[in-house]
Amino acid sequence: MQSNIQENESSYPLRNPAFIRLLAFRVSITFSYQIMAVVVGWHIYQLTHDPLSLGLIGLAEVFPYFCTALFAGHAVDHYSRRMFGVMASVVLTFNALILAAIGAGLVLPDSESSLFIYASVACVGFARAFIGPSYGALFALVLPRQQFARAASIGSSVLQTGLVLGPAIGGGMIALAGISAAYLASALFSLFAVVAMLSLKVKEPPATDSAPVFASIAQGLRFVFGNQIMLGAQALDMFAVLFGGAVAMLPMFIHDIFHYGPEGLGILRAAPAIGGIATGIWLTRHPVNLHAGRILLVAVAGFGLSIIAFALSGSFWMAAALLLISGICDGVSVVVRTTIMQLITPDAMRGRVSAINGIFIGSSNELGAFESGMMARLMGLIPSVIFGGAMTVAVVGTVARFAPGLRKLNMRDLH
Repeated sequence: MQSNIQENESSYPLRNPAFIRLLAFRVSITFSYQIMAVVVGWHIYQLTHDPLSLGLIGLAEVFPYFCTALFAGHAVDHYSRRMFGVMASVVLTFNALILAAIGAGLVLPDSESSLFIYASVACVGFARAFIGPSYGALFALVLPRQQFARAASIGSSVLQTGLVLGPAIGGGMIALAGISAAYLASALFSLFAVVAMLSLKVKEPPATDSAPVFASIAQGLRFVFGNQIMLGAQALDMFAVLFGGAVAMLPMFIHDIFHYGPEGLGILRAAPAIGGIATGIWLTRHPVNLHAGRILLVAVAGFGLSIIAFALSGSFWMAAALLLISGICDGVSVVVRTTIMQLITPDAMRGRVSAINGIFIGSSNELGAFESGMMARLMGLIPSVIFGGAMTVAVVGTVARFAPGLRKLNMRDLH
């Protein structure tokens, strides 16, 4: 496989400067996105006090993401992976600056700003369609194959660090300096991502436009849907996040159940990622190998059960602890699924497969936010979250039944 470094099997990914820069890009863009997500949710709920408005944030982002993701995967496979990462980061920077102006009342009064906030979120969805494929393709260029499992754990820990500190910074900035200052912090981190990606030195394959776009996309779809292990892992995570994600409703829990301020929102948003960081660090030293499929299924079932317990907790700190447990379970799922994807995917298709994975996984967060908002309005907040957790457990049973290749998977079988 093509790689920009010559290392033996015992070498460690963090000794690779290119991988360090790629991690810097990932954590910076995650900080930017997570800060913006917290601030937008708080901003919209302050304007509307409607749970459905929180769900519409996800819908506003996922529609342009869906429309762009497959084309983004094709573009990343055939042109510069690095420059698409730069482009996406620049879009996030300008978008956060526009939101800062809206939050400060420099552009529109509060009574007219909701629609423009949703339009700005749509721009985020467009940019985000390029981030995952760019990172996934560059990951395989800067690392040898034997380091993929360990590097996936490190990458997961870095990602989860952004998921922890991003919401905490966002909530803290709202409390201390206001909405506009929090948006400016998001812009600063996306600017850091631009710098990190521009500084990444990597020899990319020559650009080619020989493959017709739709034929190229169809090739990627056939590969994913024809592989039971990859399809099962992605479907498992997609439906678990779609039904089991309670994060979109956290502003409502903070406002109406726990009666905390924005700093409480930051704590609850950060709790799952703290569990994810601990899991990623552990898996860096103890990679999953034997019984990887069973471990993945158990982890996702544990995620669903912890979400049910969260809804029933009634206590702020108990809820935070249960969200932390959900993050531990999700951390296992992320590392196992990422390792599977990197080991199975051919080099020439990494952008397209990563884009399809993003549609399965990434977009399910936003669709899950819409589903959560809609179900909260129809069923009430707590029953809707219990329902989502129960559906997650049901999905695990379904995947275990119909994807025996995934259930029986040992990671060493993929090397």
